Amino acid sequence: MHTQRGLSIQIGKAGGDFVWTVKGNHPQLLQDLADWFDPQVTLLPGMGSPPKDFATATTTSKGHGRIEVRSLTTSSQMNDFLDWPFLQQVFKLERQVTISRSGQTRHEIVYGLTSLSADQASPAQLLQMLRSYWQIENGLHYPRDVSLHEDQTRFTNQTAAHNMAIINNLVLGLITQTAFPFVPTARRFFNAHPDQALALLAGL
Repeated sequence: MHTQRGLSIQIGKAGGDFVWTVKGNHPQLLQDLADWFDPQVTLLPGMGSPPKDFATATTTSKGHGRIEVRSLTTSSQMNDFLDWPFLQQVFKLERQVTISRSGQTRHEIVYGLTSLSADQASPAQLLQMLRSYWQIENGLHYPRDVSLHEDQTRFTNQTAAHNMAIINNLVLGLITQTAFPFVPTARRFFNAHPDQALALLAGL
């Protein structure tokens, strides 16, 4: 949704930086990135393949009953070809998730681009940035949208929607002060123990 030329220009002119993932709403851009990182891509007659400046970082994490291997490869050679505003690097992110109990494996490839140069953001640093983004998604947006049913709410009054968002953020902030690992678990507990919910709200 945010991978747009206009927004990239706005961020760049304001002195900021972006890290975008590219999806199907930019089919030609997505295809160009896939071809660039594909070692088996078929070249047109008379065309050669110059040496590529690929740099790669890989991380492995284990938790929640699965092993996840992430590998990110960057390149700065597509900057002029793609003609994307403030572009400094493109990247290919591969995720391989293995379920420990069953051994089932899921493989995913994501392509992206960033205004951060290779000197400003190495593959390892970009990996961390993307991981941090998903931590925000999983730690804030998902609990609000799903656990607190914000997506199912259809406010027609903007003030009411804003107030509900404030209340949901307050609820999530209070839950983080408890020992509950998941929002649904905390909701069930406090629904059954309203006195403790009031005590948490009052800071007792």
